[in-house]
Order: sequence, then C-alpha cells, then structure tokens
Amino acid sequence: MTTLEQKPVAQEPAATPRAGRDHGLAYWAVSDCWNLTRRTLTHYQRHPSAVVWQLGFPILSVLLYGYIFGSAMEVPGGGDYRREFLMPGMFAMTMTMGFMNTAIAVATDAGRGVVDRFRSMPMAPSAFASGRGVADLVVAAAELAILVATALLIGWRAGGGVMAALGAFGLLLLLRFSLIWVGIWLGLLLPTPEAAGGLYVVAFPVTMVSSAFVAPSLMPGWLGTVAAWNPVSSTATATRELFGNPVAGGGTWVEENALLMAMVWPVVITLVFLPLAVRRFRLLSR
Repeated sequence: MTTLEQKPVAQEPAATPRAGRDHGLAYWAVSDCWNLTRRTLTHYQRHPSAVVWQLGFPILSVLLYGYIFGSAMEVPGGGDYRREFLMPGMFAMTMTMGFMNTAIAVATDAGRGVVDRFRSMPMAPSAFASGRGVADLVVAAAELAILVATALLIGWRAGGGVMAALGAFGLLLLLRFSLIWVGIWLGLLLPTPEAAGGLYVVAFPVTMVSSAFVAPSLMPGWLGTVAAWNPVSSTATATRELFGNPVAGGGTWVEENALLMAMVWPVVITLVFLPLAVRRFRLLSR
C-alpha cells in the first residue's frame, strides 16, 4: 500500500482583512462610508413614510404657532411673527430635533444586531458613523426643502438675496451635521429604540429655551441669558440676518456675533461627539 501524503493547506494571511489589495486605508474608509450611506438611503427609498413622519411635527408646529398663537406673539422692533420671525426658527428647530431620528435609527440597528454584524466585517471603524452622517445629512436637506416650500406657501420670503439665503441654509445643515454625531453616540449608548425616543424630553426644552420661537429679551433675565447662549439661538438668529427677516436681538455679545457663533458651535459639537461616537462603536461588546 502506498501512503498518500497530505499537502499542507495554505493559510489565508491574517495581517489585514484586505491584504493583497493596492488601495490604502483612506480609499476603504471612503468606500465603506459610501456603502453604508447607500444602505440608509435605500431604506428611506423603500419606506418613504419614515421621512413623511419626521416632517409631520415641524409642519404641525408651523400651523400651531403661526395660526393659533401667532396673533398673540410680538417681535421686538417690529415685523410679522408668522411670516418673518417664526419660519427661520422653525428651520433651526427641525434641524435640531433631527438628532432624535438618528439616535432611534442607530438604537434600532444595535438592537437588531446589525451593528454587531458591521463590527465583525472588515470595514473601516469610522464608516458606521460617517455613513450614517452623510445619509442623515441628505435626508435633512430634503426635509429642509419641503419645509421651505411650506413656508413659501404661507407667505414667508427671504429678502436678503440668493447668496445670503444659500449661506443661511448652509448654516442650518451645518447645525444638523454636528448633531448627527450626538445622535449616533446616544443611539449606541441607549439600550433600546424606546429609550432613544425618550430623548424628546431633552430635545424639546433645548429648542424652546432659545430664540427659535421667542426673542430672549422677552424672557426672564437668567432664562434669556441661557437662551441667548443656546447653539440653536445662534443658528436661528444668524439665519434671520441672512434671510433679511427680523432678528430681535437683545444686544448681548453672543447675539451680536450670531453669524460667528453659528459656525463655532457646530465645530465644537463635532469635535467632541464625533470621536465619542467612533469610540463607542469600537468598544461595543460583541
């Protein structure tokens, strides 16, 4: 009898999950980001009711504040509350409240084991956060466009020029972009989508104690100071300036420099919460 010799089985190299490919880490980070962005956008494409539901609250708020409470509201310095003062604040509120949608979506993925599956795959660690961020920014732009169309129907107009209006929309999306990372971090931190939905009790006071609906100068002294330094107020006031709408500033430094602070606040929020979101994704237990 002849003994068959077993040939050694070649082992796959384990140094890197993508060994043998010529592309660098930056290429795969961008590629993985795009794949996860496409996944999220495909979900919205197949379930458009999710976007419609997200728009329901701000449109309802426009009707409530504009047509029910609007006649009783005053704008310091003059101006129409419903058609001029309210709408930029409503834009800022919608961009702010969007972080809850991000948190709920991330918590849902985590609860279904999707996040664990992503962690087991050979993809860039930053791709989960960046993919979600880009997709949510695209959805936020669509939400903002629909909300602007609603504002135009009720008589709101931007009188500051085309370039100034584009700058205002850019500031609104910049605020939303920074809060995406807050939503991702909280979504990975909270145990269930229901717990993420409970963030409303935090988001609602943040938007109300700001200049989104009422000028801080009309609030009690200490509350007006808190509202003036709220990042939502900086964006709302800056967009009112760029849109050519009544600003109703109180003369404080942060209100006089709202355009600067509308750029500084999102940068600070991003620098704090983007690393926290990526780190939280890496530290999740399998």
